Amino acid sequence: MPLSFRSLLRRKKTLRMPPPALLSLYYMAFIILGAILLWLPISHHGDIGLGEALFTSTSAVTVTGLVLADTGATFTGFGQAVIAALIQLGGLGLMTFAVLLLGALGIPIGMPQRLILREDLNQTSLSNLSYIARMILIIAVSCEAVGAALLALVFVPEFGWAGLWEAVFHSISAFNNAGFALHPDSLSHWVGNPIINLVIPALFILGGLGFIVVGDVYRSRNWRKLTLHSKLMLVGTALLITWGSVMFGLLEWGNPETLGPLSVVEKLWASWFQGTTPRTAGFNTINTGGMHDSTSLLTMTLMLVGGGSTSTAGGIKVTTLFVLLLATIAFFRRQTTLHAFGRSLGLDEVMKVLALTTISMLLVLTGVFVMTINHDGQFTDIAFEVTSAFGTVGLSRGITAELDGIGRFILMLIMFVGRVGPLAIGFFLATRSVPKVKYPSGQIYLG
Repeated sequence: MPLSFRSLLRRKKTLRMPPPALLSLYYMAFIILGAILLWLPISHHGDIGLGEALFTSTSAVTVTGLVLADTGATFTGFGQAVIAALIQLGGLGLMTFAVLLLGALGIPIGMPQRLILREDLNQTSLSNLSYIARMILIIAVSCEAVGAALLALVFVPEFGWAGLWEAVFHSISAFNNAGFALHPDSLSHWVGNPIINLVIPALFILGGLGFIVVGDVYRSRNWRKLTLHSKLMLVGTALLITWGSVMFGLLEWGNPETLGPLSVVEKLWASWFQGTTPRTAGFNTINTGGMHDSTSLLTMTLMLVGGGSTSTAGGIKVTTLFVLLLATIAFFRRQTTLHAFGRSLGLDEVMKVLALTTISMLLVLTGVFVMTINHDGQFTDIAFEVTSAFGTVGLSRGITAELDGIGRFILMLIMFVGRVGPLAIGFFLATRSVPKVKYPSGQIYLG
């Protein structure tokens, strides 16, 4: 009897799942729950199948923004509220709300919950997780409230009191980098509106910087006191936004399908907006499908980079890109360590970003390859769609609704991996193992 009891305990231990796997199951559960709610007759007008509801729920929970139909016309107020709730849960993290709820009920947070929360927040330490969760909620609610109030100045005069919901929905969608809009042409109707062009980007830039960076800036309020991560994020974000905005304007200035028909002021606003939105925001104020191939490639690059760690954005992250650049510079300078803002980074950080970038590139290339097998269309459109799904961006060149069931399933899988995958990868990157056997060094020839 004791032996069987021990074997039962041993078997129970083997059945325990690692935090990334549990986190993935939680996301799957909420996607399925959201799909069921969106499938209900109260959630939509007309006939919405379970497949369309599942795709929309996946896009909302992974804060992507790819849609099969016009969100505002297809879904009722209840359905739109469900989508907004799924966006909030997916953007801020499911475990963040769970920890806050347990704390409000006075229930102690155990080690399993802390481990999963650590993965959800992309942290390497178990300390101060409850504080970080509270800080995330405070920052999110504050930014979304201010954003909704400012957006109401545009939507209420145009749509009446219904504009209040428009303001709230777009504020939640923008801060969480979701890209869901209640209009078929996204925000193209307000291409020259200063409030839309300032508030929406401000929301998704703040959400994309990461809660750790926003909290660090609020506490320090001094450049010298900021952490290395915050400095890299702020400088990297500014450089990428400037590069994206300037290059978009130069490439599309005379394009009759995008910036061509606009006035000079509207062209400048549109260039600014389209240069910032690939940071996984997903909104657009021009016809994305009308962009030149060169501009599409520029946008795909920015979508692949994405935003920051512990943020609502996707992609390989800004810090990953700049560590790769610093490593390249260090290699040509024959340096063994990386230097940035008076701090050094070792080989361990380089190995982490190399692993993350390699896996991300392989996933994107595999997704493009599989999509080209199933959907025989324009290669640029397919590559753009897959990159947008992996980066959880939501920008599209218009082929989402044309895909069959297999194509939609592939996109849903890519969206899910793009949202949950980096968290799972982070778990393995944060886990160190000491080799038990050491082998003699060898030499290979590179280049």
